[in-house]
Amino acid sequence: MRAIQVEEYVQGPEDLTVVDLPDPIPSPDTYLIAVHAAATNFFDLLQIRGKYQHQPPLPWIAGAEFAGVIFSTPSSKKVPKFKKGDRVFGSAQGSYATHVCAREESLMPIPPGWGFLEAAGLMVTAPTAYAALVLQARVRKGEYVLVHAAAGGVGLAAVQVAKAFGATVIATAGSKRKFEVARDFGADHTVDYNQEGWMEEVKKLTPKGKGVDVVFDPVGMVNTSLRCTAWNGRIVIIGFAAGNIEKVAMNRVLLKNVGLLGLHWGSYTKEAPELIEKVWQGLFQLMKEGKFRGTVYTDREFHGLECVGEALGRLEKRESWGKAVVSIPHTAESKL
Repeated sequence: MRAIQVEEYVQGPEDLTVVDLPDPIPSPDTYLIAVHAAATNFFDLLQIRGKYQHQPPLPWIAGAEFAGVIFSTPSSKKVPKFKKGDRVFGSAQGSYATHVCAREESLMPIPPGWGFLEAAGLMVTAPTAYAALVLQARVRKGEYVLVHAAAGGVGLAAVQVAKAFGATVIATAGSKRKFEVARDFGADHTVDYNQEGWMEEVKKLTPKGKGVDVVFDPVGMVNTSLRCTAWNGRIVIIGFAAGNIEKVAMNRVLLKNVGLLGLHWGSYTKEAPELIEKVWQGLFQLMKEGKFRGTVYTDREFHGLECVGEALGRLEKRESWGKAVVSIPHTAESKL
């Protein structure tokens, strides 16, 4: 197979190279999948530099999110959930390759009418947004939801989930193009969070200037968001894309009766596995109803593993929106 193997940590994504390796041999409890598309993530950038909390022993294959076709099923399962030839998306270490091995619980069926590119970026962002807004914030019809970094992969997922549940969405972003993208995915209003006083602009967009009911924060903007959050509002903390862990003004939290909620989707596997299926059922229903679509970055196509470095570079420089996804072609011998 062909893959991006990390033999030593690199300075940046431009240093990644494609190599030829033996095809992976699946363990008795894993599927072998022919990868047709791989999605990029910010943690990939940390991992290739040796700065992520989960570092495989060198050498290892980069990438963690993909869509493809089942090539072989687990030998330990008499009745596997998926059969040879099924189209799936999922997550597993080593997705920047023509083949990857993955466990059954890390795979989902590609929804009817969806392509590999659209499905490849679902496994991380879609359930994160749904769990944050539906399970944690319990968003309701008629509420105002502020989505930070709304043109990013998880941001666009959050915009769609909030709209599907009847909320009015105020999206923050940092460029005219990203405003356009956020609106295209359903945002009712857009605000530039680089502009001084953006919090007042957000409040003016809410009834009687009371502020938003829910804040979806993957950036690390709790302190500033408190200034435009309504009394008894909720702020869901998804991540810290800005790079800093905030020290929050807890007096404001108290005085405004605000609830601070965290969401780490990865912990549900251990702490609340029964809710994983519920989240995916909800998402698949939204897809069936046409209320949730893929968030693939379409301003530039990335074709072939050689483009992974460029795709990650655009992600790192904030030059892309949604999910930057790389298509991975296969030779006749590697296809089913």
